Amino acid sequence: MIPEYCRALEENEISEHCFDLIFAFDEIVALGYRENVNLAQIRTFTEMDSHEEKVFRAVRETQEREAKAEMRRKAKELQQARRDAERQGKKAPGFGGFGSSAVSGGSTAAMITETIIESDKPKVAPAPARPSGPSKALKLGAKGKEVDNFVDKLKSEGETIMSSSMGKRTSEATKVHAPPINMESVHMKIEEKITLTCGRDGGLQNMELHGMIMLRISDDKYGRIRLHVENEDKKGVQLQTHPNVDKKLFTAESLIGLKNPEKSFPVNSDVGVLKWRLQTTEESFIPLTINCWPSESGNGCDVNIEYELQEDNLELNDVIITIPLPSGVGAPVIGEIDGEYRHDSRRNTLEWCLPVIDAKNKSGSLEFSIAGQPNDFFPVQVSFVSKKNYCNIQVTKVTQVDGNSPVRFSTETTFLVDKYEIL
Repeated sequence: MIPEYCRALEENEISEHCFDLIFAFDEIVALGYRENVNLAQIRTFTEMDSHEEKVFRAVRETQEREAKAEMRRKAKELQQARRDAERQGKKAPGFGGFGSSAVSGGSTAAMITETIIESDKPKVAPAPARPSGPSKALKLGAKGKEVDNFVDKLKSEGETIMSSSMGKRTSEATKVHAPPINMESVHMKIEEKITLTCGRDGGLQNMELHGMIMLRISDDKYGRIRLHVENEDKKGVQLQTHPNVDKKLFTAESLIGLKNPEKSFPVNSDVGVLKWRLQTTEESFIPLTINCWPSESGNGCDVNIEYELQEDNLELNDVIITIPLPSGVGAPVIGEIDGEYRHDSRRNTLEWCLPVIDAKNKSGSLEFSIAGQPNDFFPVQVSFVSKKNYCNIQVTKVTQVDGNSPVRFSTETTFLVDKYEIL
């Protein structure tokens, strides 16, 4: 049972999972006698996963979001009423609180606004002194703070429990947002997502890739511009422009501009100007091939997995190859490995973690042994991120409609996995 929670019988592993082991042994031994339970039952008892609790938390979080949104709306209405009254030279309207005496609209709006801001920030300083008065409207923010404090404590306790029992999963670490880039007044976001399904014996069952160029303009003086697109794709992608974009201009000169050159692109909003799609079953188009060979042995299975990068121009980061494992058989015995691994005994998976796969690190392998059958190690799932797109479509230049003068711009490129499986 200990290998279910610890990768090795070492002191630091035992200390890290001490509470998990205590709870597991508590399910095995009762009043000094061994209980008739198996590993699957022990896992079920110790996890104590409650569907009702999840539903309750989801409902409560929804209610909190709606309450905050309503508070913001009310605060804006009160601030607008105060400004209208000041422009007309009248006294600001009062705000009655649940049958209590009225409080001035300006102070109430400011108080609610401060409450909203404070509820979204860590409580690092005491709340400002409340104005004197019997108004019960002041209690609205206090109740919200109590709820937020309670929820924050629950969330912080949940994070602590997860980190102490399992440690931070590598797959979750890859979801952390990258640091913000320096955005110019004209910013392009090029994003591609891939969905791929391969057979375990070879052969690409389906590969579908969707890409899009999103344009964001933060200065209205750059609203009337044109994007110079460079398309070096050789795989036969299907391109489609936005209905308001001049399609003839794009076809003839690879320029993205509005049909009416006198109009401007929207400001401070993301606008999709060009999208593309690639669907194929050609095996040579697979960006990263995965070959999994489980073979039965006297003690179970010897599994050999290898990867190979077929697109030399790509650089894949935070690559995680997830292999399912049989339940109740303990941790796998790792033979040879390029990179690192993580065994998740809760989910019965082995995660092969590779920080970078590029032209200098095109291939690698992993070997391990564990009890089970060959079918137990499928489907294999792959996830990665890349700052280079697959179809090699880029914006090389931005110019103004009048005068054709160049405009400074920034570009953010992302290549993501929507689904990548070997069945």
